[in-house]
Amino acid sequence: MDIQNQIKKLTCYSLVILIVGSSPKTIAQQRLSIGAIPDQSPERLNRLFNLLSKEIENELKVPVKYIPVTNYTAAVSAFRTGSIDLIWFGGLTGVQARNQRPGAKVIAQRDIDSKFRSVFIANKSSELKQIRTMEDLNLLKGKRFTFGSQNSTSGRLMPQYFLKQAGVKINEFAGRSPGFSGSHDTTIALVQSGSYEVGALNEQVWKINKKEKRIPISKIKVIWRTPTYHDYHWLAQPNLDERFGNGFTDKLKIFFIGMKANKSESQRKVLDLFGAKRFVRASEKDYSKIEQIGRELGKIK
Repeated sequence: MDIQNQIKKLTCYSLVILIVGSSPKTIAQQRLSIGAIPDQSPERLNRLFNLLSKEIENELKVPVKYIPVTNYTAAVSAFRTGSIDLIWFGGLTGVQARNQRPGAKVIAQRDIDSKFRSVFIANKSSELKQIRTMEDLNLLKGKRFTFGSQNSTSGRLMPQYFLKQAGVKINEFAGRSPGFSGSHDTTIALVQSGSYEVGALNEQVWKINKKEKRIPISKIKVIWRTPTYHDYHWLAQPNLDERFGNGFTDKLKIFFIGMKANKSESQRKVLDLFGAKRFVRASEKDYSKIEQIGRELGKIK
């Protein structure tokens, strides 16, 4: 064989390697990334979502990785850029993310999310009494008050909405502005310490902390439960079927709705950490009221 023929064969062989090596990932190689708004301590979130990741891997046969984010805004940004495929959002952040990512799909919500509540807690040294009617929220004027994250549905948006309904402006708190703790767990800690006299947070987080005996009942108490509203839900990227195969988004829905405490010990633990008995169907229209309130309060443009 002459030199020229050898060169031609080597060139063709190299091209074949180049083409094969640069081919896109197959469905089996794709990794599903999941995330969540950081509404609780990182330790609790890591435990919950790493356990859930393994459960999804076992059921749907795709690699899954939990990717923590630093704050609520970062969660929305990660969804907008497509760096996280499936995120556990609150009502407000879910609406914000959908507005920035057309075609995104609401997958499921917990059984408790269609009638969710916030609670207002007070340090007992504040001597605040139980609030019986919404109008009694006026008793909070002049108090040191903290919300959770600025973009939290249960820790800011809905509490502020109900305060507004009662005629309480946020510049009427002590210092002419409220605090923003960043998470529900931190709100509990700040009210417990006396840094703030009153705080608003997710009722479910309050119940979990109380169940685990993390709350010194001698120092803090619930003084009001809000009316109900829709809150947390799973939101999926619009291109999952393209990446993981036709019907993958529906498979995710079926997986969540099919989770049962008596199905396996791991599913029982996941549901327990979510504070729920099961997941149920949800749709974008469930959060239309949240979107309306978000626009009224300037949290959605």
